[in-house]
Amino acid sequence: MELPSRKVVEGTARAPHRAMYKAMGLTNEDLDRPIIGVSSTCNEATPCNIHLGQLAQSSKRGVSDAGCTPREFTAIAVSDGIAMGHEGMKASLVSREIIADSIEVMVRAHQYDGIVGISGCDKSLPGTLMGMARLNLPAIFVYGGTIMPGVWNGKQVTVQDVYEAVGAYDAGKMTLQELTSLENVACPAAGSCAGMYTANTMASISEAIGMSLPGSASPPAESERRHEVCYKTGRAIHYLLESNLRPKDIMTFEAFENAIMIANAIGGSTNAILHLLAIAREVGIKLALSDFERIRKRTPHIADMRPGGAYVMLDLDKVGGVPVVLRSLLRKGLLHGEAMTVTGKTMQANLDSINIDYKPDEKVVKHLDNPISDQGTLKILKGTLAPQGAVVKVAGVKNKKFTGKARVFDAEERAFDAISRREILEGEVVVIRYEGPKGGPGMREMLAVTAALVGQGLGEKVAMVTDGRFSGATRGFMIGHVAPEAMVGGPIALVKEGDVISIDTMTSKIDLEVSKSEMKKRLSKWKPIKPHYKTGALAKYASLVQSAAEGAVTVPIKV
Repeated sequence: MELPSRKVVEGTARAPHRAMYKAMGLTNEDLDRPIIGVSSTCNEATPCNIHLGQLAQSSKRGVSDAGCTPREFTAIAVSDGIAMGHEGMKASLVSREIIADSIEVMVRAHQYDGIVGISGCDKSLPGTLMGMARLNLPAIFVYGGTIMPGVWNGKQVTVQDVYEAVGAYDAGKMTLQELTSLENVACPAAGSCAGMYTANTMASISEAIGMSLPGSASPPAESERRHEVCYKTGRAIHYLLESNLRPKDIMTFEAFENAIMIANAIGGSTNAILHLLAIAREVGIKLALSDFERIRKRTPHIADMRPGGAYVMLDLDKVGGVPVVLRSLLRKGLLHGEAMTVTGKTMQANLDSINIDYKPDEKVVKHLDNPISDQGTLKILKGTLAPQGAVVKVAGVKNKKFTGKARVFDAEERAFDAISRREILEGEVVVIRYEGPKGGPGMREMLAVTAALVGQGLGEKVAMVTDGRFSGATRGFMIGHVAPEAMVGGPIALVKEGDVISIDTMTSKIDLEVSKSEMKKRLSKWKPIKPHYKTGALAKYASLVQSAAEGAVTVPIKV
C-alpha cells in the first residue's frame, strides 16, 4: 500500500519533521519503515486500563520485530464501575465518541500507516473500533483482558456481587461487616470486570467480527499469555500493510451478523447492540434493530455466563475461549465462515487451525444439541411505549410477561432513593426517564438501581423501563434503550404514575395501556425538561447525538 507517513518524513521540506522525530530517539532507519500508531486507553481511573501501558510495550515490540516503527499514544477512558450511580455516568457513553475522535485525530495529524489499538473498559473497546473503522487504515484490535474473579465465602465473586450486596444491606439481609469483607476481595487486581459484562462481550465480538487475533479475547489481564497476545498482535500489523487489508474489507455485513450471533450465544451485554450499530455506521454498513432480532431468533444460547448464568470469562478461557463458541456455531452452519479476518484468512480457516480440547458436555459452553435456550438472549421489543424499539436481556430471566402500574421517576437518583427507602413494591414497573442520549445526556447505566432491586429480592418481582442503559452486569426484568426518548417527546415522557404497562417478551411487545386520545392530549401539554448542560462536552454531545435505535452516535450538523 502507499504509506501515508511518506508525506511526513520524505524530502528536504520535511527536514523539520524528521528533526522532531530524531529528538525522540528515532533514526533515519526508523523513519524509512512504516510508522504504526499503537493506541491504548491506559490510565489510573480503573483496573480495566491501569496495566494497558505495559501491554502496549509488548505490542510495540511486535511492531518493531515485524519491521515497522511504533509510536505510542493514549486516549481517555472512563471507569463505568466508578462512574456508576451518580453524575459521572453521564460521561460514560460520551467517552466512546471522544475515544474514537482521539484516535482519528492522532492518526490523521501524524499520518500513521496503521493502528494497533489496545483497550479495556466498556466504552474504550467500541470507541477504538469506531476510530479504526472511520480511518479505514490497516488496523488490528487487542483487548486488555479480564480481571480474575474474587473469592468470598468459597464462591467466585465480581463487582456485580458488590452492587447487589448494597441492596441486600439496605434490606437488612447483610451486615456492614459482610458488605465490607466482600468489597475487599471482589476485584483482586488489574483487568476488566470478570463476568460477560460489556467489556468481555465486546472483546468476544472483536474476535467474531474479525478485527482481533483468534483466541485473543479470553486470556486474563495479568497473565503471560496476555502479553504474548499483544506481541503477536503487534507483529500481525505488517501483514495487513503488505496485503492492504483494511477494516472495511473485514467488517462486512456478514461480519456484523457473526458479531450479533456471538453476543446472543454468550448471553452478552445489551450495550453490544448500541455499540454494533455505532461501529456499523462508521464503515457504512446499514444495520438496524430488526437485524438483531432476526439473528437472535436463529442463535442458540450456549455459554452459561454471568450475570444471567454461573461462569466468568476465566472459566470460558479454561475451556478454549471464544473460538469454542464460534466453532460450535460454525459447525451448526450458523456462522459466516467465509468472512475475512485480520489474519488474512477466513473465519473458518482460523477456527480450523486452532487446536481446542473441547468436551461437548462442558458446563460452561453447552452442546448445541442441548442449549440453555434455542434462541439468543438480546431481545428487541416494540410497542406503544417504544415505537422505535427497546432492549431486554432475557438470559436468566424466568418471567416472560409482566404487567404492572408505573412508578415514574425523572432521574436515576430519584429512583435509587425510593428503592433505598423500600418504597418500590412487588408488581410495579419502575420508569426512569430523561436519561436518554439527549436527556441525560449520555444514557446512564442503571446498575446501582437494578442491583439494589435484586439485592432486596425484587429482581423477578418488579420490572424496570428506561430510556437510559443498563450495565452488562444487570440482570432481571429490565428494559432499556426505550426510543424515542423522553427528551424528544417519546411516549415514555407521557407516562403518569399508576399507568399500566404491559411487557411480553414472547411477542416482543411493550405497551402503555393508555388510549390514543389520552396520549394525544398529554402530548399537547408536554414540555421537555431544561437541558442539564449548556456548555462543554456533554452539551455538545446532547446537541449532536441521535436515537438509541441508531446507536446513539453523534452526527455533525448539516449546513
